[in-house]
Parts: sequence; structure tokens; C-alpha cells
Amino acid sequence: MKKLLLTLAAGLLLSACSDDVGKVSLGLFTTKDVVIEANVDPKVTGVTCHISHIEADLDFSDPSDMSIACRQTGEINAAQLAKIDRSKNGEIVFTQSKSILFKSLKVRRIYDAENKTLIYLSYSTKESSGSHHHSLSTVSLYNTKGWDWALMQEKN
Repeated sequence: MKKLLLTLAAGLLLSACSDDVGKVSLGLFTTKDVVIEANVDPKVTGVTCHISHIEADLDFSDPSDMSIACRQTGEINAAQLAKIDRSKNGEIVFTQSKSILFKSLKVRRIYDAENKTLIYLSYSTKESSGSHHHSLSTVSLYNTKGWDWALMQEKN
């Protein structure tokens, strides 16, 4: 029970880091809306991800569908990139609870060293309609201050 409360509290804290930038009703006779949020990567602050997902006000669980688009919106530099997890699994940068029963939307950042690109993968942690819904967006380091850092990583 204590673990459940800690998990829920952490989800609420992390989801509070996003800004709603849009909300579109799916129709007159539904309580479901498409919500668009802007999330700044906490370590690579020059990247903003816009995530759209369904919010169902009167349901115990929101649908798992989502979409993500990440873009460079500020400086990306070597100091920021030195702090990221460069493993194949990357690291979770955003999470939001989508149900009272352990379903959440997560965004994971993965560094593609070969292409010098940051990959942002959004996914649902619970299977829905036979699938774990997911979406992908990339941000190239080309023409950023992080490009030289990426080139130096190849030599090491």
C-alpha cells in the first residue's frame, strides 16, 4: 500500500511539470477530450515535447492512444548532454497516470549515438486492444552546440 501511494504521488509530481496548451472536445455527447501538453526535457532543456492524449473525465481509465512531437526550442549543449543516460534503454523523462489501476503514459529519451539524435518514445504501460500504444519523435543534434560533443563521443 505504501508503495502504491508513493507511486501515485510521484506520478502527480511529474505530471505537474507539463503545461496544457490545448484541449479539444471529441463531441457534444462525450466527456472525452484531446489534451495537448508541452513538456520541456528536464535535462536537455532546449527540447520541448508536445504530447496529445485522450482525457476521459468520467472514466476510471483514460484511453492509451497518444502522439508525441519533440523539437529543439532552445540551446542544446555539451553540459546538458553529458548528464543524460546513454544506455540502450535510455531514461524516463516524463510520466503521467492514466488510470487508478497502474496504467501510465511515459516518455523515454534514448540517445542514438550513430546518428547523433535524441529519440523520444511515448508509450502506455498497459496493453489496450492487444497493443501497447506508442509514438516516436526525434531531435537531431546537428547545428546545435551539442554536435561537437557528439562528435567527441565517437572518438572516445
